[in-house]
Amino acid sequence: MAHATLVVMAAGMGSRFGGLKQVEPVGPNGEAILDFSVYDAKRAGFDKVVFIIKKQIEQEFKTLVGSRIEKIIDVEYVFQETDKLPAGFVCPETRQKPWGTGHAILCCKGVVNEPFAVVNADDYYGVSGFRSIYDYLMANDNYCMVGFRLGNTVTENGTVSRGVCEIEGGMLRSVTEHTKIGPDGTSAVADGEVKLPMDTVVSMNMWGFTPDIFTHLEEQFTAFLKENLQSEKGEFFLPFVVDDLIQSGKKQVAVLTTEDKWYGVTYKEDKEPVVAAIKALVDNGVYDL
Repeated sequence: MAHATLVVMAAGMGSRFGGLKQVEPVGPNGEAILDFSVYDAKRAGFDKVVFIIKKQIEQEFKTLVGSRIEKIIDVEYVFQETDKLPAGFVCPETRQKPWGTGHAILCCKGVVNEPFAVVNADDYYGVSGFRSIYDYLMANDNYCMVGFRLGNTVTENGTVSRGVCEIEGGMLRSVTEHTKIGPDGTSAVADGEVKLPMDTVVSMNMWGFTPDIFTHLEEQFTAFLKENLQSEKGEFFLPFVVDDLIQSGKKQVAVLTTEDKWYGVTYKEDKEPVVAAIKALVDNGVYDL
């Protein structure tokens, strides 16, 4: 049987939420959002999960989440540290912020050697996305991403960051990062505001890759560091790498659109509606807890 791994990015400390939101309980038995992602991924066919975390949260994370998830699926840990850089680069002492999602995935090189999906720890993606991505990875050598409808991914409690996708013939043509999208789809841009249609397809960092992505990540991260090593806040984002591979013609990325609703705890005020939504899913038999 072909193997596939779920990679969960959980190294961000949740500055807007104010705390370790990766392990915030939202389920009826104290489950975190990522418990449901792992459950959905396992049902879809994934047989291993790799958590990307910071060393400083290792014990808390393993106690609150890892010990529970290890009972249902193989688990490995990868540490994203600011000093984990390619040969020839030394991290400046002033750098506190992680190097971004592209660096997070690069930290999995050597641990993940099979097709894999990438998700954020604090986003609830729904059942269908995991099934689509697993089925696609098993049948294709291309990359893929699950696209969500913008209207299913906003919060009443503030703005969100989303990658707005341009799609042609089912393939991704470009991803444009919008960092301040309000509940009605209004996005703050350099020269004012733009109103995005609520059925716009957006990226929620739910990607499917083959292991050759690590070569591309390493090449581009090295180029990024040559320009940004001394930056205290510059980040190496995964969508930028994907976009570059598309524009250069090196890779194609299929877009698998889902109509599932996203839930996430971006702000403290988001927690209550997420708890209610998860309870409804459990009550409706989506999860057998």
